Amino acid sequence: MIIKYLAKSILSLLIILAFAMNASAKEKVYKWKLAMSWPKNLTPLASPPQRFAKLVKEMSNGRLIIDVHGKNKHKAALGVFDMVKLGQYQMAHSGSYYWKGKDINTLFFTSMPFGMTMDEQTAWFYYGGGLELMQEVYAKHKMYSFPGGNTGVQMGGWFRKEIKTVDDLKGLKMRIPGFAGEIMAKLGVKSINIPAGELYTSLERGTIDALEWVGPGMDIKMGFYKVAPYYYTGWHEPASEMQYLVNKKAFDKLPKDLQTIVTVAMKSTAFDMYAENYDASANAWEQMKKEFPNIKVKEFPMPVLRAMKAANDKLILKLEKKGPLTKRIIESQRNFLKKSREWTKISEYSYLKNMTALEK
Repeated sequence: MIIKYLAKSILSLLIILAFAMNASAKEKVYKWKLAMSWPKNLTPLASPPQRFAKLVKEMSNGRLIIDVHGKNKHKAALGVFDMVKLGQYQMAHSGSYYWKGKDINTLFFTSMPFGMTMDEQTAWFYYGGGLELMQEVYAKHKMYSFPGGNTGVQMGGWFRKEIKTVDDLKGLKMRIPGFAGEIMAKLGVKSINIPAGELYTSLERGTIDALEWVGPGMDIKMGFYKVAPYYYTGWHEPASEMQYLVNKKAFDKLPKDLQTIVTVAMKSTAFDMYAENYDASANAWEQMKKEFPNIKVKEFPMPVLRAMKAANDKLILKLEKKGPLTKRIIESQRNFLKKSREWTKISEYSYLKNMTALEK
């Protein structure tokens, strides 16, 4: 009897322990860190990661906590790629084209000059094979990468002097990252990449003669108009997508439901950024017209744009020779643009053209 009683007691304890361990496993709390390339107050660029962390905590009922660090915390705005790759941070939020020196194939996932609009590029990412190509590129760096928020068409930049001819570009020192910087270099511009916090000071002190940043919503906060009144419309970043970088090992360790929460929260907050930035730019544009009449909005003359496009096309041909993956990405973007642009012309372009004519 005693043996049977002990056996039953031990069995009961084992069952209770099994349930306790299972419950404990389900309630395990994961703690991550996310490094941004921007300070926390630089909205809307810094908005997605902070909304993302809040949304993940709520959706997971506190099982996944993400501590977001701005560049003022980790002190390496352009070092977040390596931080995630090495596992120092589980995530980062930045722009993929910053890493072209590490891997040329990361270049294509932010925005390419004379390329797709935000609508076209988003469709390419999610339905045209873009996201799969991006994962293939980042896999060898032990990371996943996901769209992290789009600015839409960015302005062409702030210049101290008016650009009337291609010769006016020669000798200029300009902050312009990505592939556009290589194009401008072909036209005689010295391309410089400077972190956000140093832009105004560099322009004011003459370290640079011109810069591109984002658009009215963000540019107005930086005060560039005080020293460089010529504000040019865009050509180089028609759909600048930021990226979430995720350490592959850390992500793969998460339970499936938390992986889903992370991916859904990234997608949701990426869309939020576009909406926030559009609203901010519309409001800032109205403010600029009223309060800062010294700002001279310009379009680059067509001969200058043609020279930029010619330089772009030559550089793309060289890029295609970098390797089979590079060629596949370029061909994927080219083919999707050719197909989608026909619809863009019939839909958005025709509508805007006709509505603008009616307003006159």
